Amino acid sequence: MLELLSFEKFRDTPKVRFFDITIEQSNARDLVFHDGPATSPNNDDQGNWQFYLHPRQEDNLLALSGGRTFYLVNFAWEHPFHMVRLDANRNILRIPPGTFHRSVSDPDGSLVLNQAVRQEGATLEGEFRVYNSGDIPRLRHLLASNFPPQRHCFDLPDLSQAA
Repeated sequence: MLELLSFEKFRDTPKVRFFDITIEQSNARDLVFHDGPATSPNNDDQGNWQFYLHPRQEDNLLALSGGRTFYLVNFAWEHPFHMVRLDANRNILRIPPGTFHRSVSDPDGSLVLNQAVRQEGATLEGEFRVYNSGDIPRLRHLLASNFPPQRHCFDLPDLSQAA
């Protein structure tokens, strides 16, 4: 199941905040910049949603600037469809291996740090394949059913200001 992890602010100085965002076991870092409104991965030419799914990688995502909305599908979960709002400096979103996921950036874009945990045998080619919902019947049916996603972190107070 997805997790929303908090992190610790350990120091404040005038106009500067310091955070410990350490993810234990992380062995890879990805920095993903969306310049303005962007969807990753993009829809196909017919408008079908496309997703990433990492068979051997856990993602631990922190928005550093801007915001991004993630769409997650995992048929092993009791509720398979989730929508998670990730605003800068709020939470770390943990996405387990085997979860379809895609994201949409805010109009002004976003910068997200992923402190990934890659299992032995993980390769960039294998972990960053794009899956088209139009080619996967179960995924296509879920998205076409108007089954509402379970929503997380929408309209939450900004906790990064707390001492």
